Amino acid sequence: MGSLPPPSLELPSPKISEKSLLELFKSQQNHLNYFFQHLSLPQSLQFTQTLLQCRGTIFFTGVGKSGFVANKISQTLISLGIKSSFLNPVDALHGDIGILSDCDVLVLFSKSGNTEELLKVVPCARAKGAFLVSVTSVEGNALSNVCDMNVHLPVVRELCPFDLAPVTSTAIQMVFGDTVAIAMMGARNLTKEQYAANHPAGRIGKSLIFKVRDVMKKKEELPVCGEGELIMDQLVELTSKGCGCLLVIDEAHRLIGTFTDGDLRRTLKASGEAIFNLTVGQMCNRNPRTIGPDAMAVEAMQKMESPPSPVQFLPVINNQNVLIGIVTLHGLVSAGL
Repeated sequence: MGSLPPPSLELPSPKISEKSLLELFKSQQNHLNYFFQHLSLPQSLQFTQTLLQCRGTIFFTGVGKSGFVANKISQTLISLGIKSSFLNPVDALHGDIGILSDCDVLVLFSKSGNTEELLKVVPCARAKGAFLVSVTSVEGNALSNVCDMNVHLPVVRELCPFDLAPVTSTAIQMVFGDTVAIAMMGARNLTKEQYAANHPAGRIGKSLIFKVRDVMKKKEELPVCGEGELIMDQLVELTSKGCGCLLVIDEAHRLIGTFTDGDLRRTLKASGEAIFNLTVGQMCNRNPRTIGPDAMAVEAMQKMESPPSPVQFLPVINNQNVLIGIVTLHGLVSAGL
C-alpha cells in the first residue's frame, strides 16, 4: 500500500526556460506553415461550396479532441445564422441518427480516418441519404474511402515530442473549419445587423442592436423643472433621480437647457448666499449635448466621451426639441455597453 512522502521532503518544482518555450512556439508555427503550404485549395473550395449548397442542416461529428473541434465549428456556423448541429457518434448509433435526412450534410473529423466509431456511423448515415464528407490527415484512410467527399488536412507531425498528443492536428482542424465558416459568411453577405441579432446578450450584439430609446430613462424618471424655478427649491429633484442633473423645460416640454450638480457647486462658490435668489434658468447650460431616440446606444456613449470634456448624461429629444428621455453613462454601462 502506497504512502505519502514525509512532510519534510520537498519535491522539485517543474520548470521550463523561456528559450524552450519559444522553440515550441516556433515549431508549432512551422507545422502550421506546412499545413498552409500544402492544403489543397480545390478541395477546400469544393468543401465550402458543398456546405453552402446544403438544403438542410450541416452536421459535424468526431471522437475525442476531434469531436470537440467539430462541435466548436458547428457552433461557429450557428452563430452566423447557418443551420448546423453536432452529432455525437456514439449517441447516433443509439437513436440520434434519426435526425439525419437526405437534405443534410454530415462532416466527419478524424486525423487518422480510421476511427471505429465514425466508421460505424457511415452506413447508418448513408441509409438516411445524407451527403458524407470526411476531413482527415492520413492518406488512404478507411473513412475517406467510404464517404462521398474527402478533404485532406496535411499535418507534418504533432508538436508532442512523441508525435502522439493531438495538438497540431486539432489546431489545423480548427483553423480550417473556422476559415471555411467565415468564407460562408462572406458568400451569404451576412450584415453586421444580422450577426448582432444572433448575439443579443454580448457586447457586440448590444452595440449593434441597442438604440438610445432602449436604454434611456423616461417619464417619471426624468429630473425636470421650469426655468423660473429657484435653484435651492430644486435640490431634491436634482439629487433624487440619480442623473446628477436637472433638465430645464418650457410649458410645451421643450428642452431649454441642463443644470448639473457641478453647476450647483460652481454657482455656490461664485455667488455665495445669492444662490438663494437665483433661478435654474439663469445658471443652466442652454447649449447641452443631446441625442435622438433612434440613435445607436453606442453612439450616445461616444458622444458623451467626445471633446472638449466628457459628460455623464445626454438629454434625449425628438425632432421638435421635445424632451422624451435621458441616457446616462451609468445606464449604458449597466446595459453592458
